[in-house]
Amino acid sequence: MSNDHYTPSIDALPLFSTPAPSVRGSATSAAAADSLGPQTLNRLHRLVLEYIREHGPATDEEIAAGLAMNPSTARPRRIELVRRGMVVEAGTRKTASKRNASVWKSI
Repeated sequence: MSNDHYTPSIDALPLFSTPAPSVRGSATSAAAADSLGPQTLNRLHRLVLEYIREHGPATDEEIAAGLAMNPSTARPRRIELVRRGMVVEAGTRKTASKRNASVWKSI
């Protein structure tokens, strides 16, 4: 049995090479997110950024717990802040589960 369907190489699919900060796999969504300035932060972005500024460097787990926010909500907002250059990695430390996690600080 022959394989008659088109299978592109991963190089032919550049929008899948890096995860987008918004809609996964959407180049236009990633470009739109990257074009936004700090004045366009939504409420959740501001909460995460303010938490990091007020409490110092924090892991995603600490941010989510400190804001009583679902980690699936907090982490993507922090990733978007990193992409905007407002938050950077500042090392690692152990989480409550004794695993290494990145620590994030505002700049």
